[in-house]
Amino acid sequence: MLVDSHCHLDAPEFDRDRDAVVARARAAGVARQVVPAIHAASWPKLRDTCAGAEGLFPAYGLHPMFLAEHRPEHLPRLREWIERERPLAIGECGLDYFIEGLDHDAQQRYFDAQLVLAREHGLPVIVHARRAVDAVIASIRRIGSSSQGAGNALRGVVHSWSGSPQQAARLWDMGFMLGVGGPVTYARAHRLRKLVAQMPLEHLLLETDAPDQPDSAIRGERNEPARLRSVCDTVAELRGMAPEQLAEATTANAERLFGLPPR
Repeated sequence: MLVDSHCHLDAPEFDRDRDAVVARARAAGVARQVVPAIHAASWPKLRDTCAGAEGLFPAYGLHPMFLAEHRPEHLPRLREWIERERPLAIGECGLDYFIEGLDHDAQQRYFDAQLVLAREHGLPVIVHARRAVDAVIASIRRIGSSSQGAGNALRGVVHSWSGSPQQAARLWDMGFMLGVGGPVTYARAHRLRKLVAQMPLEHLLLETDAPDQPDSAIRGERNEPARLRSVCDTVAELRGMAPEQLAEATTANAERLFGLPPR
């Protein structure tokens, strides 16, 4: 049984056939999905979506790509949602230096505040880091070593990993995991495939990021969590192990990080 550690099942792309998407995932052996938020307005729909089917687990946060949607008052509101809803993680949060016009300082303020919330509540963070891995690492170290948060160590996953082996090693040293999805199935992704083949298995999570980042077999189409099987098969082949072994190991990693009940 696989865990899709990052899937936006509440996205409007799934509104017409969400139940069928979940059914296909279960038929493919994807038993559980972590569903991270993007902005405050999406939290109620996300909560309702996850309540509508077994095996869906929400995370609440403020995504850097949606900076224009965020307001300072959303941070105390996020605290209220965390304390009331008891999600398994905070996110999606992080930094995006790829998209032009996204104010770096404003992104940093929202990211730091969410890292502090994660420390205070002992929750893992689901991190977006695009062209900003060094800055993300610096933030995790700074907030993680501060006196805030009643002594909880930061932990989490940097999803859709695209950084260097050196950056990955720094995150592993801090106890973080890497999320790997559809991009690893493309033959041209040489650096990512080499890293995934050699990285410590205990730091690896599998994801789809559906409806985005389709694997190579459905390039240009809507992605969905059932496609996690393709990611698993590719990573297992790269590592020279059976897909069943990889599924067991990455599922255990997800259970450990997110506190998912074992199946």
